Amino acid sequence: MNKIIVGLGEILWDVFPERKILGGAPANFAYHISQFGFNGYALSAVGDDLLGREIISSLEEKNLNYLIETTDYPTGTVQVTLSGAGIPQYEICENVAWDNIPFTKRTENLAKSTAAVCFGSLAQRNKTSRETIRRFLKTVPSDCIKIFDINLRQHFFTKDIIEESLKISNVLKINDDEVKVLADLYGWKEKDEQAICMELQKRFSLNIVILTKGTDGSFVFNSTDTSYQPTPKVHVADTVGAGDSFTAAFVAAFMNGRPIPEAHQFAVEVSAYVCQQHGAMPKLADAHIEAFR
Repeated sequence: MNKIIVGLGEILWDVFPERKILGGAPANFAYHISQFGFNGYALSAVGDDLLGREIISSLEEKNLNYLIETTDYPTGTVQVTLSGAGIPQYEICENVAWDNIPFTKRTENLAKSTAAVCFGSLAQRNKTSRETIRRFLKTVPSDCIKIFDINLRQHFFTKDIIEESLKISNVLKINDDEVKVLADLYGWKEKDEQAICMELQKRFSLNIVILTKGTDGSFVFNSTDTSYQPTPKVHVADTVGAGDSFTAAFVAAFMNGRPIPEAHQFAVEVSAYVCQQHGAMPKLADAHIEAFR
């Protein structure tokens, strides 16, 4: 499929006690969307160092298209520890390459050809990457699907960053912990999660809001309908990247013309599979990869 779909933002190494794994939510999204036959691109930056060169090699091994600029800043790393249930905790290094993604002519040209783009709040913590992300989103075609996977991490977000991102998006992906943060920011503590999602959908004219709740299922809201799917019971290896695979699977199905409930069901199946694998970018099952071919 020729449609270009971009994961825009951080790319880094998730460093576990016993290994390091390529990660960063936008890069995870780009990799998974490419497995469904789309022309996925990871757009980010690395340092002129061994870790940066290893990222480029890994992307080439995965046959993932990329627009990765080399900067004078070190390649990003995140120290990851897992709870007994496989839930990750992150310690994210600051002032790294993906904080300093430049907006270049190549970036502009890619934006003009982009059918869908997924971005988050984390890569907007620094002015350089924040301005690049916003310029990219203003350059894409008018019918581009702009997915804001809010992805709140530690203290690396502000209400202004969230609001500006919501204003230029048409799809929001959020989890139950992140809904609580927005409830505090907007004074919506009396509202339940579904009411908050519908309020966000209305206030920011979003076409779709996706709410994931871990083992408690997930919802997809649009202006007229609500879809709910329970979470399958599986043996969890770790949940790193599961949300990114959910977003990618939903977008892939939706862009292939599937109704929202079908796209939702497919996303649940794919993310449940990823939870059973180690790392954020496992090869998906053949049945998932071949779903739209």
